[in-house]
Amino acid sequence: MASKLEPSAPHFDSVPDASHSAETFIAEKRIGERIRRLRLKRSMGLVELGRHAGLSASFLSQLETGRVVPTLRNLARIAMVFGRDLSYFFEPEPHPLFRLHRRAERVRLPQSGVDDPTYYFESLAYMVPDRQLDPYFAEFVPGRKTAEVRPHVHPGYEFLYLLQGDLQIRHGDHTHSLESGDSVYFDAATPHSYRCASVSPAVALIVTMHQMTPHAAAALRPAPATPRPATAGALPPETAS
Repeated sequence: MASKLEPSAPHFDSVPDASHSAETFIAEKRIGERIRRLRLKRSMGLVELGRHAGLSASFLSQLETGRVVPTLRNLARIAMVFGRDLSYFFEPEPHPLFRLHRRAERVRLPQSGVDDPTYYFESLAYMVPDRQLDPYFAEFVPGRKTAEVRPHVHPGYEFLYLLQGDLQIRHGDHTHSLESGDSVYFDAATPHSYRCASVSPAVALIVTMHQMTPHAAAALRPAPATPRPATAGALPPETAS
């Protein structure tokens, strides 16, 4: 009966005459590079990986650089350290994520839920699936100083870099003034709002991150549960309230 650690796949160490084809196969699958990427992603050294997998650091170093051909048993040991199946090393590598968004393809949308929008925005990553952050190009228009600016909240964090103009950001009970070139990073689970403070529009780059803040569950006013859209017409999290 075949071992669970050794599924049907080329057993290179048991076929001495196949060493050349085995090395070619290993090189094509870039198994050494895959192991190194897994190790570095865990911030793990060769000695630590060897201790978990029962292999020497010297052997692992040669394996990562393609100087030795691994056995399926050794690959299975390494795979288990990283919580992977042995098949991970033989499946086609996924293509790196890369999405280009042309300026002419973006859609300019107004603030939602109001008759007189105080800002307009354009999603800069609407075609990226399962994204972990949302970048926006935002333009805050001058308005009446007496006009009410509605605060909002959303899970995660927000980063704003002011490209031009002056902008006031109210975060909780405090109001902060930003000038061109200033930036701010804040907990978005706290009620916040924006107001253009210059005679010309204030333009900013905004990035919202979906990671939940430590106290998001205890936020004063949690944002309504709305699905994160993935189209050019997506509303940024700050318009959810």
